[in-house]
Amino acid sequence: MPNEVLLAAASVLALSTVAQAQQAQQYDAVLKAHAQLPAQTFLPAPADAPVSLGMAGRFTSGTRVETPYGWANPASGIAMPFPGQPLQGMSGIRSLGGDRFLLLTDNGFGNKANSADAMLMFNILRMDWETGTVAIEKTTFLSDPDRVVPFPIVTEHSESRYLTGADFDPESIQPVGDHFWIGDEFGPWLIEVNADGVVQQVVKTNPGGIDYKSPDNQFTAQPGAGATVTGINTGRSGGYEGMAVSEDGTTLYPLLEKPFFDEEAATLETIDGKPVLRLLEFNVADANWSDTIRYYPLEDASHAIGDFNIIEGTRALIIERDNGEGDDGREGAAAFKRIYLVDLADADGQGVLRKIAYIDLMNIQDPDGVAPAAR
Repeated sequence: MPNEVLLAAASVLALSTVAQAQQAQQYDAVLKAHAQLPAQTFLPAPADAPVSLGMAGRFTSGTRVETPYGWANPASGIAMPFPGQPLQGMSGIRSLGGDRFLLLTDNGFGNKANSADAMLMFNILRMDWETGTVAIEKTTFLSDPDRVVPFPIVTEHSESRYLTGADFDPESIQPVGDHFWIGDEFGPWLIEVNADGVVQQVVKTNPGGIDYKSPDNQFTAQPGAGATVTGINTGRSGGYEGMAVSEDGTTLYPLLEKPFFDEEAATLETIDGKPVLRLLEFNVADANWSDTIRYYPLEDASHAIGDFNIIEGTRALIIERDNGEGDDGREGAAAFKRIYLVDLADADGQGVLRKIAYIDLMNIQDPDGVAPAAR
């Protein structure tokens, strides 16, 4: 059964039959249903977690704040630290069918330095399209009690060894059998966990014998003043953002969020002058990288991808977006958000995927008044 794709709690018209044209063909985006989870949804830390994980957000102000709700973020007005762990915001999604979705919670509050008290987790959520509500079916916190993670973690000296947003930055998730594979941005790493969230393996990225490393990689030393940085070829927040899985569950397709940095050329990777993102292949059974690399072409060098799922066969949907948000006319407001249809079997001689069709998420039609603002 093809995967369903949900973005902003909306389902969109399927792009299942499209014309084979050189230019990506635009199709209407029509809102069919809408469900929302309150932004301030919090979960208690597990009973065996360190006491310090009973609150989250202590370090978001630039200093330590131990009083609950003792500091208000001037950008949002929301006070922190939070009692408990915030379930929002989400960084990865995968349909499980039957209105059930696998949702991955991001690493916390934006970076390693301020997310050491944010617990890593994924949830299974059930959407009720009639009432527009979301039910939390199951929460799974990530942990490393068997000491598989190859570097010290925040809770290194605890027995439960729960993982936090200072350890990994999880951005994409796929179920394979009764286990889950997670794409991380810090390494970038691939992480396999079992159904209980216990780490089984942490795999470094080295297709073709080339180590992929970001500035946040735990085995990257920071240079001294005036020194040249070497061995850094994925940008900060440029590791795995989307990751698809083949229908038979044998192959993962991790996709970088930002262009690869070519150290020899000292420039971000382009093909025929167009910025591209590397799409890799990983064999699940033997945990080995394929030498095959495909390239997703960006419409603009400032863009990034959001999520990536195969919907049928080798056909997949990829979210491409700018870094803007909001629509109130302010500087930095959102201007480009699209979902593109590609086919992993449809690439040119250089491995660049062809964009077949797209829908414009900046122009979602709502003729039936489904969105809450229209009610």
